[in-house]
Amino acid sequence: MTRVLQEPLTSAQQELYDWLADYIGTHRHSPSIRQMMQAMGLRSPAPIQSRLRHLQQKGWITWQEGQARTLQLLGDMVGAAGIPVLGAVAAGGLVTAFDDVQEHLDLAPVLETRGLFALTVNGDSMVDSHIADGDVVLMEPVQDPQRLRNGTVVSALVAGSGTTLKHFHRQGATVVLEAANPAYEPIELPAEQVEVQGRLVAVWRQV
Repeated sequence: MTRVLQEPLTSAQQELYDWLADYIGTHRHSPSIRQMMQAMGLRSPAPIQSRLRHLQQKGWITWQEGQARTLQLLGDMVGAAGIPVLGAVAAGGLVTAFDDVQEHLDLAPVLETRGLFALTVNGDSMVDSHIADGDVVLMEPVQDPQRLRNGTVVSALVAGSGTTLKHFHRQGATVVLEAANPAYEPIELPAEQVEVQGRLVAVWRQV
């Protein structure tokens, strides 16, 4: 199974991750915090929640804090052999039913991108780019922001304000971070106040 790995894990984090992988592989759903506590021999939920936060920050899991059943292993997105492409599906009229596996969709090259990391989307500012609240975006580190094409979706750290997911535009010494929702005004800042952390590679949505 291909794993999304941004950073290595500590021994305690690895222990929990390995146990989660075994549990989810067996039961096909995520465990409760109490079950994780029992498995790790802990009497308080705080160490479990701390490990889960670190696993998410390092790109190994997705998780909505306070909702243990939302936990997913990012490595579970695809299998080693890829996903079978069974044919086409119409969004208008009807097409011939699936009758043969013609190829496999191999996501391994995406997930093996050097330094790939994942972020959970909070908010609706990118809905017109088909990125919704609760989606997980896979991001590739940006080594040279000067070479970014205008319109690229990036995660950007704005000095004093935090990180945001927006369309990137450079206009001379100014950077414009543009939402994909008319309810949000563009953010226009001097380039030196914006640190581009990554560009969008893929969007993962649980349905």
